[in-house]
Amino acid sequence: MNYVTLNNGLKMPQLGFGVWQVADDQAAVAVKKAIEVGYRSIDTAMIYRNEVGVGKAIREAGVPREELFITTKVWNSDQGYENTLRAFDESLERLGLDYVDLYLIHWPTPKFDQYVDTYKALEKLYKDGRVKAIGVCNFEIEHLERLLNECEVTPVLNQVECHPFLSQTALKDFCAKHNIFVEAWSPLQQGGEVLNHEVVTKIASAHNKTAAQVVLRWHIQNNTIVIPKSVTPSRIEENFNVFDFELSASEMEAINGLNRDERKGAHPNEMHNR
Repeated sequence: MNYVTLNNGLKMPQLGFGVWQVADDQAAVAVKKAIEVGYRSIDTAMIYRNEVGVGKAIREAGVPREELFITTKVWNSDQGYENTLRAFDESLERLGLDYVDLYLIHWPTPKFDQYVDTYKALEKLYKDGRVKAIGVCNFEIEHLERLLNECEVTPVLNQVECHPFLSQTALKDFCAKHNIFVEAWSPLQQGGEVLNHEVVTKIASAHNKTAAQVVLRWHIQNNTIVIPKSVTPSRIEENFNVFDFELSASEMEAINGLNRDERKGAHPNEMHNR
């Protein structure tokens, strides 16, 4: 496992396990399998409705809590200072944990303009020692600039949609300048067209690896934190086995060249669901 050091000194596995769109009972099984395989970072959220299952897997996995890195998120309808503090308590209760390693704002939802107050609640949780680190998801440069200007604690990371068809270069450059890691959700474009692109399949064939492994390796070599999701045991293992090969500079360049600024999910400025 590769580890990255976040801007507050906390170490985080560069490859984690995501459970978006995984039912609660399925999450318990999938997360337990992931921990058995060797994953130590688990990414959930209130809105995924599977924090109970994730907590169950953590308790049953037989791995000391301090060896695990657990992330959850505050949803749009819980934004605002007091709401966020309450939502955090509820997440902690569902997970059955005393603390989480990383707490994130799920979306900026700029239409409601509550993300600064929400982040200030995260700062309180951080200062009180109830979370080891705080950050954001789906923040554009303009949203990050407001936090940097109006808040005290720099986010450790920004979790955004990122894959070879949406490489997020400008956002990554801004984050790197401010010592904020980028973490990729939908890193495999949700199993989409990118995995069948001839550039990717050709590189996979040359390394005797799958297309998914090549794309995950591309993220890792781009210094991106990555959280692939799967409920299939063989895929959970496959996605973990990306540390025994390396892409050449020309292979990295070829995959970098696939960018089309093409999203699977909503644009952050247009995401207003509560």
